Amino acid sequence: MKIILRENVENLGKMGEEYTVKDGYARNFLIPQGLAFPATTAYRNVVNSELKHKMALYEKEKQKAELLSKEMENVTVSIEVTVGEDDRMFGSVTSSNIAEKLAEAGYNIDKKKIKLDEPIKALGIYHVPVKLHMEVVVDVKVWVVKEKHEEEEETVEEETAE
Repeated sequence: MKIILRENVENLGKMGEEYTVKDGYARNFLIPQGLAFPATTAYRNVVNSELKHKMALYEKEKQKAELLSKEMENVTVSIEVTVGEDDRMFGSVTSSNIAEKLAEAGYNIDKKKIKLDEPIKALGIYHVPVKLHMEVVVDVKVWVVKEKHEEEEETVEEETAE
């Protein structure tokens, strides 16, 4: 079935372009979700007018994302984790943990935009990509460090006092 995309569809194409897809994909997903129209002359005119309006909005969003990415270039997030013997972590650091720390730093980023292939399970420094816009990705430096215990802090304070 020939369709015209009303919006950008990941792994398929950009808005305003025509594609041939399987009938079931078009009828059961793209058209009911409002992502596409059947490729007819009337719908081409509708999509062209929508396209002009959406391109203006898309460019505004892209500019905002680029400004935010410049602001976030040097952002570092430090996450303290509990460790056991040989500095092995209990649990892992997920995109939710990173999103919380970014929120504390003043950046409200949805955890779905933080692109972790798999949770972080070791101490260290990581560069985590954050997809702010379809075309704008920024790397955030994440430090995974071990949690300081009160006993360790007291020992350090006693040693410095002597």
